[in-house]
Amino acid sequence: MRKIDPDPRPLPLEQQLRPLLVSMIAIVMLVLLLTWFALQVQVAVAGFLNGESIWSKAQKQAIIELYAYATHGDARNLRGYQDNMRVVMADRAGRDAVAGAHPQPALARRAFASTGALPQSIPLLVFAMQHLAAAPYISTALRSWRASDPAMDELPGIAQHLQALYAQPHPSPIETSVEAARILRINATVAPLADTFSRSIALGAAWLARVLFWSMCSATLLMLAIWLYFARRTLRALRGSESRYRTLLDGAHDAIAVVDAGSGRILEINQAAEHMIGGSRQQISGRLFASLFPEGLPRLDDAAAPSAHADVALAGNGDRVRHVAISLSRNQWGERAVQLAIMRDMTERLRMEEDRRVAAEALANIAEGVLIADAERRIISGNAAAEALTGYSVSELIGTPLDALRSQSTGAALDVALWQEVAYVGHWQGRVQSRRKDGRTYPERLSLSAIRASDGTPHRYVAVFDDISESEAYQRQLEHLALHDPLTGLLNRAAFEQEAARLLIDMRRHGRGAVMLFLDLDGFKAVNDSYGHAFGDQLLQQVGQRLQNQIAGQNRAGRIGGDEFTLLLFDPGSRDEALPVVRKLLLLLSEPFHVLEHEIFLSASIGVSSFPEDGDDPATLIANADAAMYSVKADERNSYRVYTKVMQASTRTRLTLAGELRQAIARGEFHLVYQPSLDLRTRKLIAVEALLRWQHPERGEISPAEFIPLAESLGMVRAVGAWVIDAACRQIRAWLDAGLPMLRVAVNISASHLRHLQFVEDLRTTLQQHRCPPEALMIELTESAILHIGERSRHTLAALHELGIGVAVDDFGTGYSSLAYLKLPAIRTIKVDQSFVNGLPDDANDAAITRAILALAQSLGLEAIAEGIETEPQLAFLLAAGCLEGQGYLFARPLLPDAIAALLAESRMPPTSGAAPNAAMPG
Repeated sequence: MRKIDPDPRPLPLEQQLRPLLVSMIAIVMLVLLLTWFALQVQVAVAGFLNGESIWSKAQKQAIIELYAYATHGDARNLRGYQDNMRVVMADRAGRDAVAGAHPQPALARRAFASTGALPQSIPLLVFAMQHLAAAPYISTALRSWRASDPAMDELPGIAQHLQALYAQPHPSPIETSVEAARILRINATVAPLADTFSRSIALGAAWLARVLFWSMCSATLLMLAIWLYFARRTLRALRGSESRYRTLLDGAHDAIAVVDAGSGRILEINQAAEHMIGGSRQQISGRLFASLFPEGLPRLDDAAAPSAHADVALAGNGDRVRHVAISLSRNQWGERAVQLAIMRDMTERLRMEEDRRVAAEALANIAEGVLIADAERRIISGNAAAEALTGYSVSELIGTPLDALRSQSTGAALDVALWQEVAYVGHWQGRVQSRRKDGRTYPERLSLSAIRASDGTPHRYVAVFDDISESEAYQRQLEHLALHDPLTGLLNRAAFEQEAARLLIDMRRHGRGAVMLFLDLDGFKAVNDSYGHAFGDQLLQQVGQRLQNQIAGQNRAGRIGGDEFTLLLFDPGSRDEALPVVRKLLLLLSEPFHVLEHEIFLSASIGVSSFPEDGDDPATLIANADAAMYSVKADERNSYRVYTKVMQASTRTRLTLAGELRQAIARGEFHLVYQPSLDLRTRKLIAVEALLRWQHPERGEISPAEFIPLAESLGMVRAVGAWVIDAACRQIRAWLDAGLPMLRVAVNISASHLRHLQFVEDLRTTLQQHRCPPEALMIELTESAILHIGERSRHTLAALHELGIGVAVDDFGTGYSSLAYLKLPAIRTIKVDQSFVNGLPDDANDAAITRAILALAQSLGLEAIAEGIETEPQLAFLLAAGCLEGQGYLFARPLLPDAIAALLAESRMPPTSGAAPNAAMPG
């Protein structure tokens, strides 16, 4: 290695700095001189302003005093006028003496001195008027001053005339008024000129200040330029060999350190070493070089070894440790023996190698398929998941286009616009059709990303993909469940009404008619009670199948609840044409059903309404067909009845009941019973569901199914719901005051009550009134209630969540489902409907639906409660499927509050046969 020669001896420092010192002294002296001159000019301007302000004030005051004398005749005003007028005339004399064709400075100084001007400002005032009279703005001021002379010359004559008038015993008011008016006219002439004078003087002073400022700046910059010229020459002389060797050192990318061979201390380093060690040259110079390396350094003890190399750890300032490759060699630095250390930071390189190793490991183990392609979109690498999904090995895929095995859902090649979006936006995600090696196709969720080169063009493409066959099948199943009754496969109520509304619009557009049938099975409840719900469900499935077989084209059939079905007929589209179809349905349903080796005979009652004669919307048509069906039920059954307006008379009974319902709360005829909800593993009571009962004094107990819809139609549902919440909170507080453990109580709330703007506030007030903990209360809503109240439901549910009250979704999966609402924070519980539990464990569809609901609840972190558990096999299935809470007659019927309190006190449930007769209430 070439030796480093010592620098030549430089010239003495004082000789190199002498030009800089001389030029700096000259600049300072010149700046001081310019500053003195500027101050003198400013003082002159100040004197000018002072003197002329005296004239301006005297002129204004002379007019004011003379006008006051004209109006009042006070001799003091006359004397004031005369004093100010003398100042005005003296100023004018001084002005004319210095600004005339033949300046007389001495005469001007005497004139200005007589006006009371500052003595020290008089010489500068004379100087300013003599030498700055032609300057911008000042010339305008002097012109304005002279322009006021003729008007001011009128004042002495007016003063003499006024003096003569007031010398008379009775001065003429008319003459004094005339003279006062003349004075005002003179003031109207003089005042604008005086204003122009004052404004011009101020602007002139500002102009002069700017001229002086920029003159000073220009002179200073000129002097600085001269000084910089000398400084550049001096610095060039100082640079010398220091610049040459510093350039060599600091230009190196590797860190370089010169170390004294004897002491081992650092003599010099370059900038790269400063950055690597973490400090400046001054901080690092003098340190022991070996102290930077906690694991030691290679030694150069062997004279035969001129250099040494090693990979070591360097611990600079701070906690960071760098991994460096170091090369040590002997050298001479002038007369001193040194070691030259060249160090290269390997930390980033090692980190990048580790990152590549981790990335490769992660890529190999990621569950989704990953393919990486070059700029031409040809595959260059992939992971094991890509091999498993496509059936091709990575070696087989390399070189093939990224979109060779993919197409749109229609089978067409991927759109060019897709790749343009990836190139422009940087990413794209969507569904495509992909083909495996064996030729089978499958739906694929594909995510494409572009990795850009330094010039911004795509350099690599990354494709992440997954087989979504199972998720799409599951989604189709959920969508089917959302629109169809899971038991019969017919449209559910919400879907039927939605589809009917759409089709009726089309019929109205084409002027065609339609017929609505409302069908209710006769005697189904007796079959259900005799053979059980599972038996009844199979019977309903066969009924649904027979109805399905009878509809075609645009005709629609739906199950709207229990054993009630609706059919919308467009072909035939008139009432008379539809009646043969109705009679055929009655005959069809009267044929025997074979269920579990039993032969069952049923009949049906059918109500008929026509579009558009009996209504122009699904709700009206269904209601009128329902009224016709009730007419059949009341008379003969196993028949049909066409709706007529006469049937409205059948509503009288319900109107009577409505009147009594309005008085039921005030009369105390409502009460609550509680359906226990158990931990299915321990059969321990953990919650109850509050059920409303109406004990009519004459009719006995009236079913909620009869009076709750009536309450909704009467607009009383809010009052009834409020009573239920109040009674439940009051009972919770009674149990707590009795020292019983807190029990969660669920109350059912209707959609119209929840929709009310005051619902949350009323609930908060009730909780506070009864000192009821919010966590002890749960609101139960059917999913149709959540969906039908729209966007307001989100605000209401959010408010319930803030209040600390959870919400349970009742009848989940039996209506028009939309899973989006399950993300709302207040939703905590899903209730598995009894219609699904009834078929367990034998019905494959019910089992699949129940498992799907429980899995959905578990994945969303929601609780699940099974309803209507009646048999041990049902309980065993639910436990195996992961359901931890449930209710049903297997455990207990609805109980009175005292029975619940007894169970809480005993911390146990009654045996399987149900509660004691005196405590149980019918469900």
